[in-house]
Amino acid sequence: MPQHSRISTTFARALATGAIAVAASGLLVGCGSDDSTATSTPSATTTTAAATSSATESSAPAPSGSATSSAPVTSPGQAATAPPEQPEEVPGDFPGPSEVPVSADGQRFLAALKDKGIEPAADGTMAVSTADFICQSKAEGKSDADTMVFVTAMVGSEAAAAGKELSQEQATADAQTYVDVAHATYCK
Repeated sequence: MPQHSRISTTFARALATGAIAVAASGLLVGCGSDDSTATSTPSATTTTAAATSSATESSAPAPSGSATSSAPVTSPGQAATAPPEQPEEVPGDFPGPSEVPVSADGQRFLAALKDKGIEPAADGTMAVSTADFICQSKAEGKSDADTMVFVTAMVGSEAAAAGKELSQEQATADAQTYVDVAHATYCK
């Protein structure tokens, strides 16, 4: 599977997961409230009425004395009181490599961006991921306008990750540069 397809699939999954999380939290907010309908503390007692009705059915005399009788109190089981297990040692490569190697095509793309005055964030994997998205959009026949919306957002996210702040006009211009350079050097 080409790298641009794998990264765009990962990106699409991340977008879908985010959309589901937003929808689920919206549902939870709409359904929940801070009100509590409990008005008293639950107890392990039974009422005399229940004891009387069962006593009447068995023709035994009703209990006398208190209005309630206590149910036996149980202690937690062994699983609840067992000491915690010793944590396992975390592997040295957990959760995986900290940097993903950039392909030769990706390196050409990054060099072309630098030639156009755009300095990609960190090791350039975000920029290459954006190029993967551009190529995938082109292969799927998406309109340039639809592609630009997402590329502009991706460029803005990359700039924020690098600690830069872009105006809307600058983000749009950089996004167009990303699209032009990706079509010229990266997409096959």
